[in-house]
Amino acid sequence: MLAEIITIGDELLIGQVVDTNSAWMATQLNLAGIRVFQITSVSDEEQHILNALNEARQRADIILITGGLGPTKDDITKETLCKYFNTHLVFNEDAYKALEIIFQKFGREITPRNRTQAELPLSCTPIINHKGTASGMMFEEDSKIFISMPGVPFEMKAMMTNDVLPLLMKRFKMPFVMHKTILTQGIGESFLADKLVSFEDHLPKPFKLAYLPSAGMVRLRLTAAGEEGLIKRTMNELTIQLESLIADYIYGYGEESLESIIGKLLHDAHKTISTAESCSGGYLAHLITTVPGSSEYYMGSTITYSYQSKTDLLNVPMEILTQFGAVSEKVVIMMAKGALSCFKTDYSIATTGIAGPSGGTSDKPVGTVWVGVGTPSGVVTKKFQFGGDRERNIQMTAMNALSVLRKILLKDLK
Repeated sequence: MLAEIITIGDELLIGQVVDTNSAWMATQLNLAGIRVFQITSVSDEEQHILNALNEARQRADIILITGGLGPTKDDITKETLCKYFNTHLVFNEDAYKALEIIFQKFGREITPRNRTQAELPLSCTPIINHKGTASGMMFEEDSKIFISMPGVPFEMKAMMTNDVLPLLMKRFKMPFVMHKTILTQGIGESFLADKLVSFEDHLPKPFKLAYLPSAGMVRLRLTAAGEEGLIKRTMNELTIQLESLIADYIYGYGEESLESIIGKLLHDAHKTISTAESCSGGYLAHLITTVPGSSEYYMGSTITYSYQSKTDLLNVPMEILTQFGAVSEKVVIMMAKGALSCFKTDYSIATTGIAGPSGGTSDKPVGTVWVGVGTPSGVVTKKFQFGGDRERNIQMTAMNALSVLRKILLKDLK
């Protein structure tokens, strides 16, 4: 089965809002065995939407639409769908009851404008929204299925998960599809590909290997569709082969994150950690605290961006700073020790570097970063040389710092 995703909204086309809906929907459809053939974004303009619908039905069996279902004048999706399917809006009691529940929850009265949210095209099959005010709609025409959903991500995701995907799975017979994602860190995409040339050359059909690089990591995704038992057995065998080839770079699988893996290691060993950040500006602390329960092992952080704050908060001697500079091994060692002392933790991570885009020198160009990990037996340091993009340098610093810590914890906590 082929699907097409159409996202509606001027805000998407001017870059005011990033379209995260399409990526999430495509992932879920692919897992269900439905191939996404195209993703299209269109403006809040009737003819533009009509053209997109006409073109999509030529390419796909399932057309999924998000956006433009709000109560304001610029939300024209419902009216446009009425025109496309030659129907009209009618009041829907079930949609209105769902509206009442939402408004009662927040202690508000339904206004006449909000009441229009319960008006749906006569020829559609309503999909009641239990997370918001805009109901979804399903249309069927010429063996094609059109489903319109709200653009608010958490509303769309709930509707897709609870209603749309089950409906599609029931309606169509899907092939068994399996993905295996292997998470790697500490090696670039091209170097990883060089190590896996023979592995890729001998991949059995229908297996495919994809490289998905991002800041500080590369995800490898093995994918195949076919007979369930055979696919599962072969996937297991191929995963074992990959592990033997790149074991030093694999840190996890699937949706695991470095911070959650580290959190589990610290939790299981009853150990604590703190951070002292300069160039990463708190991003490292942010990642660590995204993990539920991190307060059990994460004791706190300092963001010491100036010489004076490094001295006042972490006891880095001013003479060390003036002699070697903030971006140096000597300073990152003192920062890591300062965090251990300040927060009384078993481990610490310190970062100092030149995030850019300015501030670099001939001996310390933009992207130069020192990471220090404080441990019960001393401080382990590592120097990195990233590129010139500030945001990427911050992300790379945090990811590589966590990777250094993970390897130390695996060794210490055996």
